[in-house]
Amino acid sequence: MKKLLMMAVMAAGTLLAQVSADVVGYWTTIDDDTNEAKSVVQVYKYKGKVYGRVVELLKNKNATAKIPGNPSTLGLDIIWDLEQDGDEYNGGKVLDPEKGSVYRCSMWREGDTLKMRGKLGIFFRTQTWKKNSTFKPTSTAAPTPKIPKVD
Repeated sequence: MKKLLMMAVMAAGTLLAQVSADVVGYWTTIDDDTNEAKSVVQVYKYKGKVYGRVVELLKNKNATAKIPGNPSTLGLDIIWDLEQDGDEYNGGKVLDPEKGSVYRCSMWREGDTLKMRGKLGIFFRTQTWKKNSTFKPTSTAAPTPKIPKVD
């Protein structure tokens, strides 16, 4: 009986560790300058890779990205091609829509926060995004990546 109980506890711990590392969901981004909620990003998986799409703008509702065509930031994929590497996701790209710059990136969970790190050479900047449990999507269809043209 003790062995069975011990196995159940170990299995629950393993499951909890896997759930805590999952980055899929809705995340509120925080403005670096004002520390206010800025947007909601849907992080999703597609064919084994992780992507992120802006699904709600909380501050500047008409924001456009400074990339060719100046598309609306709303609906724009700003994260693409991340691959899981243990508890982290690496090897992808992140677009800063306000600057039009693309950086290498990685992300990982820390409890109810998501750490998003953009990298340029040896320099990096890490943002902390907060889990958003109140956002209500208008569609339940699984997203298909739409990687922006940034050249």
